[in-house]
Amino acid sequence: MANPGQAATDTGDTRPFDGGCTCRQVRYRLTTRPLIVHCCHCRWCQRETGSAFALNALIETERVRLLSGEVEVVDTPSASGRGQKISRCPKCRIAVWSNYGGGGDLIRFVRVGTLDEPDRLPPDIHIYTSSKQPWVVLPEGAPAVAEYYRAAEVWPAASLERRDRLSGRARKP
Repeated sequence: MANPGQAATDTGDTRPFDGGCTCRQVRYRLTTRPLIVHCCHCRWCQRETGSAFALNALIETERVRLLSGEVEVVDTPSASGRGQKISRCPKCRIAVWSNYGGGGDLIRFVRVGTLDEPDRLPPDIHIYTSSKQPWVVLPEGAPAVAEYYRAAEVWPAASLERRDRLSGRARKP
């Protein structure tokens, strides 16, 4: 498990993160580093991506700037029952981010693979590893949990403060 305040996203790299869809009609920019990066191995993510996992950078919606194009929002079911809204390019249909029912429109789950430099955002934690494909081998020492986790135990302090500002709560010392 990661040490609180020690997530890989907590680095000094302040360059923006630009990305977009395959046809380049949709272009976006993350104006700051994400709160945290999840590598999710749940069956829902496997089905939705057609792959073994989904790599998502969680970031405040206000910190995702659409540079060009428009996205088409597709309402889809989710394991929680609250659904998710997947934002796709209307031309090439690539999913660039999602908003889940639990976080509403405040937090985007940006698909790291749609970034121009996806290698800049490796996963901070692997989640739902109880359903990961058996041929996926996690790096030794990689933070991983069988299902989900408590943010207070994993997220860097700065990310927790950002999250709390979103919900209007002041983080207690």
